[in-house]
Amino acid sequence: MNVRLIGVPMDLGADRRGVDMGPSAIRYAGLADELAAVGHDVRDDGDLAVPTPETTADSGGGAKYLAETAEVCRDLRAAVTDALDDGAFPLVLGGDHSIAVGTAGGAAATGSTGVVWFDAHGDFNTPETTPSGNVHGMPVAALLGRGEFADAAWARASNIDPENVALVGIRSLDDAERAALADSEVTVYTMSDIDERGLTDVADEALAVAADGTDGLHVSLDMDFLDPDEAPGVGTPVRGGVTYREAHAAMEAVADRIDDVRTMEVVEVNPILDSHNRTAELAVELLASALGKRIL
Repeated sequence: MNVRLIGVPMDLGADRRGVDMGPSAIRYAGLADELAAVGHDVRDDGDLAVPTPETTADSGGGAKYLAETAEVCRDLRAAVTDALDDGAFPLVLGGDHSIAVGTAGGAAATGSTGVVWFDAHGDFNTPETTPSGNVHGMPVAALLGRGEFADAAWARASNIDPENVALVGIRSLDDAERAALADSEVTVYTMSDIDERGLTDVADEALAVAADGTDGLHVSLDMDFLDPDEAPGVGTPVRGGVTYREAHAAMEAVADRIDDVRTMEVVEVNPILDSHNRTAELAVELLASALGKRIL
């Protein structure tokens, strides 16, 4: 494939600083060379311009920096659609998970899109329900136009239906978020499901749910999907995540359906909390697995 790397050094969506350095850490870990070794042509388009908290006054409301996040997501959506129009595969490097509104929105601009969301969190809050105000806890709700996002053209993706959204690895939900997910058509696979059924079975089913009747898939990998013992440098670590080998199995399941995958992103790498760039290096390994690297 012609892989187009797009960096989005965003940390406006979270209280904890550092994920803005994630794209640089992933590049430094050798992503372009690793993907080239798999056989892909790789072009790095650099980073989108993103405001910083030091230079930006919060616009107020129930979600912090919502107007600024919207502007970045609009720019990212345009960059993703441009790459798709050029016949490239957009691979977006975050940044906090709020950027997924731009990536998935760009994918959905070209046709009906299913979403597979590998994450410890549901990201299903809205400005009305959030206990923190952090937008990185809202992107799934935003894409589906829930609550305040119903009239937000920058967020709501009309070509993404909730029945084609699958969340995998969930183990941390707020009370209102849990109730909203239970009342939605989104499919949720918790860590208990993975424990009972095995990661490969769950990942295969999640991809099938997302792909059913759609024109393509968006895959979103939050590095807190993994247990903090495996990936210590993440924005919001939660104990009890998947193992190193399980994470590779999930990405190998993605690779088995790579012809259906339109866009992909990796988010929430925080070098400040990492050890020797370990989490960024793991992100590179997982992306290589998703894009076809095999043992044999």
